[in-house]
Amino acid sequence: MPSPLDAPLLNGPVPVVVTASAAAAGAFLLWTRRRTWWTRVVPVSAAACALLAVGVGVAVDVLWRPFPEPLPPVLLVWLGLAVLGVVLAVARWRHAGWSARALAVFSAVLVLVGGLSGVNQYFAQYSTLRSALGASDTVSLDAAAKPAADEVHVPEGARLVDVWTPPADLPTRGTLSRTPIPSSTDYRPRDAMVYLPPAYAATPRPRLPVLVLLSGQPGTPRDWIDAGELVRHLDAYARAHKGLAPVVVVPDQLGSTTANPMCLDSPLGKTETYLAKDVPDWVRARLQVDGSRGAWTIAGLSQGGTCSFQLAVRAPSVYGRFIDVSGQREPTLGNRADTVRAAFGGDEQAFHRVNPLDVLKSTRFPDTQGMVVAGRDDSTYHDQDREVYEACLRAGMDVRWRELPGGHDWTVWRPGLVDALPWLGERTGLGG
Repeated sequence: MPSPLDAPLLNGPVPVVVTASAAAAGAFLLWTRRRTWWTRVVPVSAAACALLAVGVGVAVDVLWRPFPEPLPPVLLVWLGLAVLGVVLAVARWRHAGWSARALAVFSAVLVLVGGLSGVNQYFAQYSTLRSALGASDTVSLDAAAKPAADEVHVPEGARLVDVWTPPADLPTRGTLSRTPIPSSTDYRPRDAMVYLPPAYAATPRPRLPVLVLLSGQPGTPRDWIDAGELVRHLDAYARAHKGLAPVVVVPDQLGSTTANPMCLDSPLGKTETYLAKDVPDWVRARLQVDGSRGAWTIAGLSQGGTCSFQLAVRAPSVYGRFIDVSGQREPTLGNRADTVRAAFGGDEQAFHRVNPLDVLKSTRFPDTQGMVVAGRDDSTYHDQDREVYEACLRAGMDVRWRELPGGHDWTVWRPGLVDALPWLGERTGLGG
């Protein structure tokens, strides 16, 4: 029997029922025969909630500015409606009996849930309640990554998939672990997530390629696990490839949910060193993987996509391949002036020395492969992604362009990575 945790939240009956219930609850909270309710309470409450939503938008987008792009208007609309439901429930409390009060509270909860559902549908973030609750099982990395004495030998010029014979008792699923990856500088990352495919549990063990995967901003390493449903998709890829899939490491390139050190070494944090040295050194020391440059790929979404592009240009000896999903054209805190002031002390030339688009003008990368993925309806970053793709082509990279239906959300990010797995597998010996 299917678990309620696996009921779809983005299509089917659940979002319809949630939205209809929220609308009915809102209608109940609005309705009363008292004249003062319609002439005073409702207009004042609606105006106050609208001002609150606008105020939040101004505070975040103008005063605080933690994100490169402004808050979507639909987010502010749902915020205003959710708060209005709570305000009306409180206003009804004074003139109601206990049963009516309980119904008002229940209605306010339904309006809040409806608001959350609306936001979730806009971003297409959580496809099931299980993913929204972060219910993925994790195991100890010490247990999952025990050293194997024997390794699979791949002759020169051959592919791993052609010489690999999976044992009869190979697991059907990979493992997911949470682990710290320490920094050699004063940057303090949150814990990383590590996926080991079924083949990693075999003896002899194949030395698998590595995919370093980055979240967007705001974000956490768990975003790819929960919203991206990474384990499910990688297990499916492994089932089709004799248990083979990349070892995936999802480190923290932000430091906190709203921070944005931009994957640079700057006063905001030495995150380029972390991604180009600390993470690769830790992976090679801790896991039995293919350590060659051609077996290493860096990928990410939005700010993480920008970072993957940066590291492909700034650390080409580490990462032979990159996947940039909906990234920006350059590392940014929202605009060039703020970026140069915060990260480079106002030195514009220092910015140009590390900005990948500027580096590509004078340096060629014929040994780097990449994929740039853009949302067809992403009005902010589609053209920037195309600019990145064309700059990579001019610099001699073997790079692919992929355009998917959707905007700057998980309708693009999730398939953007999943659809790139055959491309990645073909180039790292796993099979397309």
